[in-house]
Amino acid sequence: MKYKALVIDVDGTITHIDRKLSLAAAAKLRSLDIPVVIATGNVLCYAKAVAKLVGVCCNIIAENGGVIIDGFDNEPIVSDVIHECEDAYEFLSSEFEMEKLDSGYRKTEIVLRNNFDIEKAREVLGTRFPNVEIIDTHFAIHIKSKKINKGTGLLKMAELMGLETTDFVAIGDSVNDLEMLQEAGFAVAVGNADDFLKDIADYVSKASYGNGTVEAIDYLQSSSLI
Repeated sequence: MKYKALVIDVDGTITHIDRKLSLAAAAKLRSLDIPVVIATGNVLCYAKAVAKLVGVCCNIIAENGGVIIDGFDNEPIVSDVIHECEDAYEFLSSEFEMEKLDSGYRKTEIVLRNNFDIEKAREVLGTRFPNVEIIDTHFAIHIKSKKINKGTGLLKMAELMGLETTDFVAIGDSVNDLEMLQEAGFAVAVGNADDFLKDIADYVSKASYGNGTVEAIDYLQSSSLI
């Protein structure tokens, strides 16, 4: 089977450990003859810049599935879930010192610097906000709705592109990529990925970060999967 599109995470997947863009990964993605979707926990403006600079513009899943756009100048589809995240943040901030990141740009989730005890915060949150979860992507802490993730984002993006989610190869490295890899037809975990992501992947690269993405795409091409 040949897959018709590729969806890929950014930080830790097409970057080096210091978050600098891997030029080799960018060149490899740019060379593909199939559409490439950028899927990130970061904000839309950041994701647009990544897509433009990599040269794969512009199908984007941003804010972990909360914001979706299928053209650089199109209106984004924004999930209406921010209020419950804000309520959870207000509740938690009475117990913990928290520092918001990108708060002026976030539309669907609250993102915090990783400088507090996330496990204790989960305990404090308990069942008070059943539709909200706290995840650690290794780059930041996200207070997000359980209703949306990169998997639901991929479902919507596939619909916009006239494809099925099983037409996609998905590449990622962290907890917020889990549903996306589960939803895709073929799942790739780069070498630095969390173990539970490697457990569900169809292919795990030996190399890490951007070099892992280059290795994975070489495998996909040599196996006539894309």
